[in-house]
Amino acid sequence: MHDIDQTLQQVFGYTDFRPGQRPVIEAIAGGRSAAAIFPTGSGKSLCYQLPALHLPHLTLVISPLLALMQDQLAFLARHGIAAASIDSGQSREQTAAVMEGVKRGEIRILMISVERLKNERFRAFIRRVPISLMVVDEAHCISEWGHNFRPDYLKLPDYRRDFAIPQVLLLTATATPKVISDMRERFAIAEEDVTATGFYRANLDLQVSPVAAGERPRALVDWLRPRLGATPPRPTIVYVTLQQTAERLAAYLSKAGLPAAAYHAGLDSETRERLQGDFMAGVTPCIVATIAFGMGIDKADIRHVVHFDLPKSVENYSQEIGRAGRDGHPSECLMLAGRDHLNVLENFVYGDTPERHAIRRVIDAMLDAGGQAPGAEWELMLGSLSQQSDIRPLPLKTLLVQLELAGIIAPRYSYFAEYRFRLHEAPEALVARFEGERRAFVQTILDAASQARTWYTLDFTSLTQLGTERGLDTRRARVITALDYFVDKGWMTLESKQMTEVYEVLRPPVDPAALADKLHAYFQGKEQAEIARLHAMLTLFESETCLSRRLAEWFGDDRAPQRCGHCSACRGEVARLPASEAPPPPAPQALAELCQPLLQQLAASGDDRPVTPDLLTRFLCGLTSPLLTRLKARRMAGFAALEAHRYGEVRDWLAHSGLARQDSV
Repeated sequence: MHDIDQTLQQVFGYTDFRPGQRPVIEAIAGGRSAAAIFPTGSGKSLCYQLPALHLPHLTLVISPLLALMQDQLAFLARHGIAAASIDSGQSREQTAAVMEGVKRGEIRILMISVERLKNERFRAFIRRVPISLMVVDEAHCISEWGHNFRPDYLKLPDYRRDFAIPQVLLLTATATPKVISDMRERFAIAEEDVTATGFYRANLDLQVSPVAAGERPRALVDWLRPRLGATPPRPTIVYVTLQQTAERLAAYLSKAGLPAAAYHAGLDSETRERLQGDFMAGVTPCIVATIAFGMGIDKADIRHVVHFDLPKSVENYSQEIGRAGRDGHPSECLMLAGRDHLNVLENFVYGDTPERHAIRRVIDAMLDAGGQAPGAEWELMLGSLSQQSDIRPLPLKTLLVQLELAGIIAPRYSYFAEYRFRLHEAPEALVARFEGERRAFVQTILDAASQARTWYTLDFTSLTQLGTERGLDTRRARVITALDYFVDKGWMTLESKQMTEVYEVLRPPVDPAALADKLHAYFQGKEQAEIARLHAMLTLFESETCLSRRLAEWFGDDRAPQRCGHCSACRGEVARLPASEAPPPPAPQALAELCQPLLQQLAASGDDRPVTPDLLTRFLCGLTSPLLTRLKARRMAGFAALEAHRYGEVRDWLAHSGLARQDSV
């Protein structure tokens, strides 16, 4: 392993590995797949960066968010390692340049988001590139038992087979024993090639000091003043759940003389980049942020992480406090939140549970496409199906994955419904560049495209027909490869849109109503598990025993000391999270008045879907759905009028109000 130590010193400038890195790197160098479960900031990235320099072919890194990769790309550039990413923010020319570099073997590491694999042009390209290693960042996303399940991740083992990738490296900072076992099984990784370094951080002081909601901003100012007043001010992140809280709280801190900026996904990318840059450079010492901030942030000297609102789960909490003190120096993590914010987190969970009749609409769409005969093709556009069924895109993807896992459908391919191109030369000149069969093939592509002024729109049905008549191979994959070649040569500009997913219906359900019931029960089980996860987190924060120990045990790590001595529980300050006083329930008449604008709009729209307790509860609790967005519900009086109440209570009131009818299929 002399080569590895040499590379560590000569390329990366380190004299020794950090805990856990060597066994992972040696497994990859030895031709095996591996998994690294290291806390945030413990050097997971080196586990693929170093072996990539010793592997013969490309290392493909897949992440849920490309923003996570920007710091890593900058780090690799500083060390002279040829790495690049392909993302939607790039121009056509930039993407083409990256693909050319990958094709020629000049780029050693390519980073993409998981969504990029849905792009048939990208898949056609990557199939022709030899790949040594697939790296799955945030690998816990593949597990339904994880805190951040992403249905697209479930397809990664299939893509690995499709692209014939011999080795896989899974990276995550937060995985419970159940999630680790799920990840291992899906990628056939041997148990001895899973390295977990432990979750105990000796330099983090964990303080749970819940404060009632009304007093929380003042308490935060009092706590931050000496810390931000130091010279220089100590870098601080304050986490909140909602975008408007980030804006309001940053303004409140600034007014109190504490320089702070709000950061959330609602800001444009330029502003977010500027804020992130200012924080990294120490210009802005305090960021008030939703969880959109911090992923991929490689700042070693963050001294304080404050949770103003409750985190979404123990895993999220662990990840967020893990951004403090990466340099090993003492850092403080403060939790100010109480139970008053619990209903907001619960509402996020309830808003993602599809209704039974909505699930039935998806099943009916599948049956309408293929009837009852196995082998039929079902083409769908996620956005349209989301609108049609009133299921948000993420749970809809989960529903499709469940139909896959049940053996009812199988994904075949996805394609852009529309391809448009503009020629940079006369069509005859393009055709004249080729001889024989290839000339006839290019002519057929042009013949199958309808022209409107300068843009041609390709008609694949017509192309297949012409190909058959002329005895030519006009398969879609060949055509797309040809179009990309023409773009590379500078002979045309190509645009593609309207992603269409194609599934084969393997086994149409004999009893669609029973299937809808079963899937609805699955989502309800998932909902209950998420709610239970929230309550388990509250129990952990109210712990009478060491918080550091309890946190490590959550992740199956029994190496933490019984008493760390640097948490509020060890100091004898056992937290009791205060519950907010629930406002009184509205009178039946008031409930009816609040729902009236939505009921009128629904009647006027002619939409035939049932007015269920869940639909009205979402409206009153301020949760959106594709239908409510289409009806512009946010502008109606009544929207979010009961957001201070718990979802389950509001649903019960509505179920007994006579305003709604129960969901059925």
